[in-house]
Amino acid sequence: MSDESRAAFFDGTAERYDEDPFHASVAEALVEPLPSGPELVLDVATGTGFAAYAALKLNPARVLAVDVAPAMVARAEAKAPAQDPGGRIEWRVGTAVPMPVEDHTADVVLCASSLHFLGAAAFADWLRVLRPGGRLAFSVVSGARFQPSGGFAEYVPKDLTFPTAEAEAAALAHGFADVSARTFAVDTGDRIRSVFLVHATAP
Repeated sequence: MSDESRAAFFDGTAERYDEDPFHASVAEALVEPLPSGPELVLDVATGTGFAAYAALKLNPARVLAVDVAPAMVARAEAKAPAQDPGGRIEWRVGTAVPMPVEDHTADVVLCASSLHFLGAAAFADWLRVLRPGGRLAFSVVSGARFQPSGGFAEYVPKDLTFPTAEAEAAALAHGFADVSARTFAVDTGDRIRSVFLVHATAP
């Protein structure tokens, strides 16, 4: 699957992406337990920027948010005058794995609602970019609920087994320390939606 076809697919979802409040809820929950004052936060596969904007609550010096889809990044950046008047977020169109930063320079890596499009290769890159003691926070869908089909399934890497329990979700962060995982659920009125939230520390 080429980067161009991936970008076109996600560009097609950009217009309505913000209509789903679950994405914002996941991003807020990922950021909430992280320590304040990081120098550099990376938002991997930022989409329309929910996690990047949530990260501003940590009072970071800088946030770098990357996504392969130009329309997604454009919608994210359009919110900046209201949500990031200080201009701490840098928006960039490009592949999110590998992230375009030097080794061991990031204090925090965030990946909200996107791991199922990145695959297992993301974890090696996150170990590369995080400084020792840096924090990782990602969400991952449940294998019991996530059953991609049709054209959508073509964009889901085959190298990642989706967890069905918190222990399995935590095990995805192989090579990290102090790994914790919990189920995050939101009642949307017509159904309960849930993902696993995983937090870990780079060795």
